[in-house]
Amino acid sequence: MTVTVITDSAASLPSDLARDRDVTVVSMRLSWDGKDARDGDVDVAELLRGADGPVTTSGPPPGEFAAAIDGAGADGAVVLTIASSMSSTYESARLGARAASRPAEVIDTGTAAGAQGLVVLAAADAAAGGATREEVAEVARQVAAEVRLVAAVESLEHLVRSGRVPQVAGWAGKVLGLHPLFEFRGGQVRRLRPATGHDAAVDGVLRRWRHDRRPDASLHVAVLHALQPDVAAALLERIEREGSPKTSFVGEFSAVMAVHTGPLAGLAWWYQPGQPG
Repeated sequence: MTVTVITDSAASLPSDLARDRDVTVVSMRLSWDGKDARDGDVDVAELLRGADGPVTTSGPPPGEFAAAIDGAGADGAVVLTIASSMSSTYESARLGARAASRPAEVIDTGTAAGAQGLVVLAAADAAAGGATREEVAEVARQVAAEVRLVAAVESLEHLVRSGRVPQVAGWAGKVLGLHPLFEFRGGQVRRLRPATGHDAAVDGVLRRWRHDRRPDASLHVAVLHALQPDVAAALLERIEREGSPKTSFVGEFSAVMAVHTGPLAGLAWWYQPGQPG
């Protein structure tokens, strides 16, 4: 038996990739205009365009984590959640693990989206290789400490609306035509120097990755986007041409993430030491 790896839908893993790696994904929740839905059942563009009032998001209920853990094999599960600084999902997963019949290790990845997805895939690879639950958990912790995520948003409108940045900053960004860049690492958002156009914003993301390049290690990369599939595809093409990644995928933001960012494109990566590509 192998260890089962479980995550939440904020990891932005493509469904076929999660299925191929035997990863169980538990859906987060959204509420707006008197409606409730599971993450993944809502069209992102329609939601951003059509919601009359605020959209609230929440983690999966503890019972769904408990059910996922109960469905794990005899070796139990490792549950990898979005950063606890962004969501109550980690606490919900801990409650679910206490109620489950199988043993489980619950880990706050300290990140989200494609970066969280890379942590999940590394853990899934360890599990597929026969690692114990403790070993899978240790791999996840190591990758979570290494993974980087840098992204550019079209504007601060949605971040202001969700309370992530002050309203005056959003107004200034709109007036100046800036494309804000940020890094999310260790559970904290760090604002970077904004770009003065779309192409400059993508170049800014690439510069961050190039500065971190390690020719003596294997590259694992995820391109992430919200409503910008063409930008994401072009970004991945450039990365694959320059970096020859061992792991690469495009992760589309689900609605529960996109309502807080609006249109976005970014890059997550980590380097595996001692295994040059």
